[in-house]
Amino acid sequence: MSKNREVLKTYLESDSIHVVKDNKTEVNYFIFPEYEIHLNKIYPNAIQEWHYHTNIEEVIVVTNGVLTCKWLEQEKEQVQFIYKNEIVQVKNSIHTFENNTETDVEFIVFRLILDGKDKREIIKTDKKVVDR
Repeated sequence: MSKNREVLKTYLESDSIHVVKDNKTEVNYFIFPEYEIHLNKIYPNAIQEWHYHTNIEEVIVVTNGVLTCKWLEQEKEQVQFIYKNEIVQVKNSIHTFENNTETDVEFIVFRLILDGKDKREIIKTDKKVVDR
């Protein structure tokens, strides 16, 4: 095995940038050179501001609660409820997220800047098994 392999690295909550926003969203930001992961919590009965991204793709995985996802499609407001273990691919839509419940909604956000190349074959075949 090559001696130049990268070493596994872990990140603790204390390594993140922690922010509690005025819109009742709590976020732990983990920012890396080519992507970002953040852990979000939206408090009960809270609404994020409507927004969109010009370059960033957001992929959201709900880990607790029910996230209300709203977006504009042909100038009409669309709504979908996203449940635990479900995924939202935001694209560059004009969107917002809400928590219309009495419990916290928690989700993980993956923020990426994509290059438009299909990498599915690399992703499916990149794992190499090692005898130890």
